[in-house]
Amino acid sequence: MRILTLLLTTLFGLALTIGGTRLLTLQGSPFYLFSGVLLLAVAWGLWRHRRWASWLYAGWLLVLLAWSLWEAGLYWWPLATRLGVPALLGLLIALPASRRSSPHGYTGPAGWPVLLCALLVAAVAFAGMPRHLHEIDGQLPMAIVNSDASLGDDAPPPGEWHAYGRSDYGQRFSPLEQITPANVGQLQLAWQMRTGDMRLPEDVGETTYEVTPLKIGNTLYLCTPHSLAIALDADTGKERWRFDPAAGMQPQRQHQTCRGLSYFVDPVTPAPAPAASVCTSRVFLPSADAKLHALDAQTGQHCADFGNNGVLDLLHNMPFKQPGYYYSTSPPLVAGGKVIVAGAVNDDYAVDSPSGVIRAYDVHTGRLLWNWDSGNPTQTAPLDPNDPAQVYTASSPNSWAVASADEALGLGYFPMGNRTPDQLGMYRSPAEERYASSVVALDLATGQMRWVHQFVHHDLWDMDTPAQPTLVDLDLPQGRTPALVAPTKQGDVYVLDRRDGSALLPVGERPASQHVDIPGQTTSATQPYSALSFEPKPLREADMWGASLVDQMLCRIQFRTLRYDGRYTPPTLQGSLIYPGNFGTFNWGGVAVDPRRQVMFGMPTYLAFVSRLVPKSEASGRQMNKGEHGLNENKGADYAVEMTPFMSPLGVPCHVPPWGTVAAADLRTGKIAYQRRNGTIRDLSPLPLPIRIGVPGIGGPLLTASGVAFMSAATDNNFRAYDLANGKVLWDVRIPAGGQATPMTYLNSQGEQMVLLVAGGHGSTGTKAGDHVLAYALKK
Repeated sequence: MRILTLLLTTLFGLALTIGGTRLLTLQGSPFYLFSGVLLLAVAWGLWRHRRWASWLYAGWLLVLLAWSLWEAGLYWWPLATRLGVPALLGLLIALPASRRSSPHGYTGPAGWPVLLCALLVAAVAFAGMPRHLHEIDGQLPMAIVNSDASLGDDAPPPGEWHAYGRSDYGQRFSPLEQITPANVGQLQLAWQMRTGDMRLPEDVGETTYEVTPLKIGNTLYLCTPHSLAIALDADTGKERWRFDPAAGMQPQRQHQTCRGLSYFVDPVTPAPAPAASVCTSRVFLPSADAKLHALDAQTGQHCADFGNNGVLDLLHNMPFKQPGYYYSTSPPLVAGGKVIVAGAVNDDYAVDSPSGVIRAYDVHTGRLLWNWDSGNPTQTAPLDPNDPAQVYTASSPNSWAVASADEALGLGYFPMGNRTPDQLGMYRSPAEERYASSVVALDLATGQMRWVHQFVHHDLWDMDTPAQPTLVDLDLPQGRTPALVAPTKQGDVYVLDRRDGSALLPVGERPASQHVDIPGQTTSATQPYSALSFEPKPLREADMWGASLVDQMLCRIQFRTLRYDGRYTPPTLQGSLIYPGNFGTFNWGGVAVDPRRQVMFGMPTYLAFVSRLVPKSEASGRQMNKGEHGLNENKGADYAVEMTPFMSPLGVPCHVPPWGTVAAADLRTGKIAYQRRNGTIRDLSPLPLPIRIGVPGIGGPLLTASGVAFMSAATDNNFRAYDLANGKVLWDVRIPAGGQATPMTYLNSQGEQMVLLVAGGHGSTGTKAGDHVLAYALKK
């Protein structure tokens, strides 16, 4: 035991001395070097049986405790990593077996000083367990502000779900009230179905289940990562039909996912016509080979009157047509008699990439009616799909997330991404600069831009507007106002007047970092912010974290070697710390809004990333990534870009948790009511420990009129229900795979409320893959 104690103390001291020296040269904290030298002295004293050794270690424990409290305060997680290993080592030193008498009769150092100090350190750390950083413990106003709130121009019957966000308002809110905070704990699995579409070894890394099914009549409609469309019986999950577009495998795809289908039904049954040529109700499937399929909702067969026998090739008029570089990951918007298609363009693959054009087609025939290209925004007259000389703007900002619509205003609302390459700003035109990382309102009839509100100027961070804008009418001092709620990757939530894009909650501009280190790169002098924001505080060296004092020190060294000037630090050759990272505080899951209470519920996530520009001479010969993270080529540019999560050597985030939360706010005042850590490390750690640390996640929430929120999304394989009033978990059940899809709810044919989640895992988060469709109902 004595040899083990000496070895551990020596190794601990050496690690802190070597790393502490490096940290000090970077102008970091001297405490690690001081501690390393002191521990080496303790090890020597223990080897030599000196009495002062245990007193010296006990004194260091007290200094460590005082330093930890000064840096981190009385909070469990930052204290645990600073104090845990030293306290355990102190208990080991205090053991009699570690302090055997010397052969010369010396009795060795006393153990009681170390024991008392180690117990004191542990007691203080445990005293911080009830307290957690970045949490707000509050109550959301639950009074009904507007009992007759609009649920959308196309709002379906209460028991149905007709669009990705239930209606084109994108609220993810259901008026159903059978499941309440009082009885949600009685939910149990009613049925499950497996689609058979599993992640394959040859799949790209970003192969994910992100689908929210539709429910029309008593049929559920969903799609799978490999572009299958499936119809199910809503009572039993039994398959009614299946369509396979044979989209094939393409290793150049950055994403392999389908977030949902779109639905259209003729308001009036058309005149009799051959059954093979008319679909009175149809679902639209965007497939991974850049095609749009119109399918008969009853049979799953192609609607032959649409496009080319039910299919549109979305690569028409594209300036570049590299396989796998473009397709729609989100369902198209169906509004105003049109099916309006946007698409995802691979980030950071090539300067010359397909266009981010948004196109409107006749919902019956597939005839192109207008096209809005952010690189050429005033020319909306449709190009001739048969004329190869007519092309859209290469690489223009695209709209990959779900769009919304207000048909009464005649407007569609499109969340805009950035121009590729995302981290290099020298390739952009003034038009592309204006519309990138914004919400654009387009006239549904003509495609003309009516207004634009930008959330990032000259975006160098891949801070696309990631989520469907949510439409809600707010009761404000000036009266009832049609509003739009736009959550962003930065953590800001913008509340705008959806008629003209003006701010309903205050917005402003802040100075931003101007540091660049490559020719031609520029930055914006200021960046926008919103009064309603879940942005994290800027990182400090003291915020570095890790499983022990050693890897925390290594994170501090990383922190000191990176460029970090706050939220908008430009990417650099040195490597820049981007916080929040491009994973986003909010991502495509967005927020859910209760239009009656006029409140929002969402899942702010906090992960820092490292963004490094790599000269092509250095990138040559290195393995290029086939996804958003890692080393991406930027073919045609002078620099590749490398993006990685900011992690410790043990693979945990380098900054202090929580990394994932649930939160709610009053949209009328912009006041955040609560924010609580969300999710456990059960499926992230070697041991299945359900420790609620607050883990990252991706996916969206569902709200019901009874005040219950449902969400999976976190990186543990759990499905949870929350009390909307305070964010506390009311129901928590294990699921067979990662739940990175947004749930929905409906009534079955017996009038019973069902809650449905597709659990199939997510490539980027590394959650367990699967193909499960899970439906829950109250226990009978």
